Amino acid sequence: MTFPIGGIPGISALAGMGGVAGIDTTAAVSQAGGANGDAFSSVLASSFDQLQATQVKADGLAAQAATGDLKDVHDYMIARSESSLAVEMVVGLKNKAVEAFNEIMRMPV
Repeated sequence: MTFPIGGIPGISALAGMGGVAGIDTTAAVSQAGGANGDAFSSVLASSFDQLQATQVKADGLAAQAATGDLKDVHDYMIARSESSLAVEMVVGLKNKAVEAFNEIMRMPV
């Protein structure tokens, strides 16, 4: 003797899926994850570009300071501090990415 269990009314409307259509929603989420991965890589690439730009600016100001063309030493000190902080941030991101990769590799399959 079995009793049929009906669906809970209103749940499919809240979740935006009904029946087997939920599988299609899962595929859409994984495709969106790929788009977010592209967004992450573009943000990471722009961060490296900004790091390089701050280092070039600091190096240019250092050359001006060495030749005596720099009017305000504070500009060089600020640029060097920005460059140093940017390097620390990028190294921190790299360390966290390597740590995450190693953690994923330790997961049992």
